[in-house]
Amino acid sequence: MSKALVVDDSRTIRRILGGILAELGFEICQAENGREALGVLDRERAAGVPVSLTLVDWNMPEMNGLEFVQGLRADSRNADVIAIMVTTETQIDQIVAALEAGANEYVMKPFTKDVIHDKLRLLGVMQ
Repeated sequence: MSKALVVDDSRTIRRILGGILAELGFEICQAENGREALGVLDRERAAGVPVSLTLVDWNMPEMNGLEFVQGLRADSRNADVIAIMVTTETQIDQIVAALEAGANEYVMKPFTKDVIHDKLRLLGVMQ
């Protein structure tokens, strides 16, 4: 079973995204901000079941989603971790910044289960 990390300061969004991913067979872990998420990645890797997919919000306290993606990509051990930004930020320059930082895809809130499924299919995570 693959492991997915949902990073959002909203408990409701974490629950919704976690539910969608659980339906697809992912084991779910969560974090409230980017700093906590980097710790979760290290902890899960040390436990022998590394995270293969992250869905991350942009606007969070302590470390935002863009900073998280930059930190994720700065560590070569995370080279294969897929990062999808799921955010209310809709400005083209923000989308470009996220993709340039290393996000694999970008989803704008509000989203539907079908949008998440389509992005995962596009990335080859599911059929």
